[in-house]
Amino acid sequence: MHPLEIVSRAGEQAKRARARGKLEGWARYALPGPIPVLPGLREQFLANADQRTRSAIEAAAQAVLAGRYEALGVRWPERSPDGLFPPEVWRLDPVTGGLWPGADAYCFDISYRHERTLGDIKYVWEFNRLQFLQPLAAHYALSRDRRALEAVEQAIDSWFEANPPFRGIAWNSGIELALRSISVLVAVTLCGEAMSKAAIERARTLLNAHAFWMARYPSRFSSANNHLVAEAAGEFLIALAMPEAPGAARREAHARKVLEDEAHKQILADGVGAEQSPTYGAFTAEFILLSAVVARAAGRALTPGVDQRLRAFADFIGWLAGPDGRTPAIGDDDEGRVLSTGSHEHAYASSVAAAVAGYLGGPSPVPRPAGGELRDACFGSPEKATDNHGVKTFVEGGYSVVRERRAGHELHLVFDHGPLGYLSIAAHGHADALAFTLALDGEPILIDAGTYLYHSGGPWRDWFRGTAAHNTLTVAEQNQSSIAGPFNWTHKAAAALETGRGGEEWRLAGSHDGYLKRFGLRHRRVLEASKDGLSIIDELVGGVPRTDIAIRLLVSPACSLEPRSDGMVLSLGGKPRLLVSPDASGELEWRAGGDIGEGGWASPCFGEKVPAAQLVWRPRGPSRLVETRLTILP
Repeated sequence: MHPLEIVSRAGEQAKRARARGKLEGWARYALPGPIPVLPGLREQFLANADQRTRSAIEAAAQAVLAGRYEALGVRWPERSPDGLFPPEVWRLDPVTGGLWPGADAYCFDISYRHERTLGDIKYVWEFNRLQFLQPLAAHYALSRDRRALEAVEQAIDSWFEANPPFRGIAWNSGIELALRSISVLVAVTLCGEAMSKAAIERARTLLNAHAFWMARYPSRFSSANNHLVAEAAGEFLIALAMPEAPGAARREAHARKVLEDEAHKQILADGVGAEQSPTYGAFTAEFILLSAVVARAAGRALTPGVDQRLRAFADFIGWLAGPDGRTPAIGDDDEGRVLSTGSHEHAYASSVAAAVAGYLGGPSPVPRPAGGELRDACFGSPEKATDNHGVKTFVEGGYSVVRERRAGHELHLVFDHGPLGYLSIAAHGHADALAFTLALDGEPILIDAGTYLYHSGGPWRDWFRGTAAHNTLTVAEQNQSSIAGPFNWTHKAAAALETGRGGEEWRLAGSHDGYLKRFGLRHRRVLEASKDGLSIIDELVGGVPRTDIAIRLLVSPACSLEPRSDGMVLSLGGKPRLLVSPDASGELEWRAGGDIGEGGWASPCFGEKVPAAQLVWRPRGPSRLVETRLTILP
């Protein structure tokens, strides 16, 4: 960290300690008044809720009413419909069964980053986001099912009683406060006048306390990533929903400036999310999008530059997404969502991109995902109307995408030559410089491993974001960038695109310096089209030839492998699709699963990992230059 950040964090810790016991109690934040309403949201939702969205919302609401909840690859213990929200549910870890500290502990006294006995804090935080209120309230708005309305009020009452300010695990992260505030705002907006006076007063009090705490401890320096955008969105939306509250105008003005500034910092000019993760880019974009929609409905729109960045993001995802809307699992993805029915979304980034198209008007650059999300109705997501073909380079974000028909098949390749991540710690980036993914006819073949776990991942956290998990080259089994904690890096590799040529004989060349300081080597990679596929040429520039390099390719778990004399055949559904042919001299290994470093794994969603075959090519003898050919099979 920069010395200024160290000083700032020390000051913040002292500020937190001084606040212990002095700012607590709901009475301090009581704020009688009208129903908090997000302008335009209910009208937009009711106008655009088509049948598939209505069905998805009803199914999600019925699951909540039956006491079922599932997130991050884990199913919570089922609760009785007659007791959906017992006090302990807000502290429950669904994996360990342990209970985190509650009202008996000041929030900042709870050490969670290295806690392992109680479990991973993300699970408890996820339930405390109250996002299950959104489908409940949406279901009530569509059906007038009193059970849904009663459940919304019961949840708010139970959370209110169990989590007084600023006690317990639910109060110690600004992004969690922001997401919970948005869930309450959405629920109250959709339920409207049907809510009891007591429930409305509690909602207002809750929102007032949340706005106060978020403003008091904003994310700064290396934490000023999606967390800062979330906090600004939370404060902004509370101010727009409760404009009569003391200080609302001041908070709105401050949060507006943060949102407008961060839209230009965290969504680059070419549309790539600065955190180097399509899903984190979508998460940031969705916070900004919801704020933009509500601001426009309130007659106080954000600056036009915000719309330009949102459009650029949607266009980038249009190049990245496959025909089913899925994007490669580049960088971190913890399945954070702003508007949600609570189901696992396989195509979240595309859903947000489609929502951007609904807000801005015009065709969508991505297929609207089939799930029927609440987001679709709130933003009026259109169906896909555009297709991208050719070679497209996103210079600032550091990606090149090839979408073409080759050897009778649709080829989709994504080449990563961008920075590690955003800000000094690059928290959500992976050491994947010069890695690529490849899909044929919409089916992923060579993939990115994904994320798996955060705090509780331990060595697995390091493996999934390390170089050996990605389709690139390693030297001496070392990462290109040096890991220094679950969300930190010290040495960071710098990558760049050297040449980019489009057309039928396209050619992309990039390099990175991740091995320069340790080994005196720069890794240079060329991807170029061939008549029936493409070639990958890896070169180590400088130093001396190495005997300890390895080139890895992670294969989709849906593929089967068959060794042949000329390489390895990758098949889908029993049909051969791709032949991988490394250089003639060397040793080709492959293994799926096993201990860390022994084979390949993929994480289809947060909290889950499945074996995935990983091809490892180790040239025999000292090498500087290695070629791998990928042949598309008829």
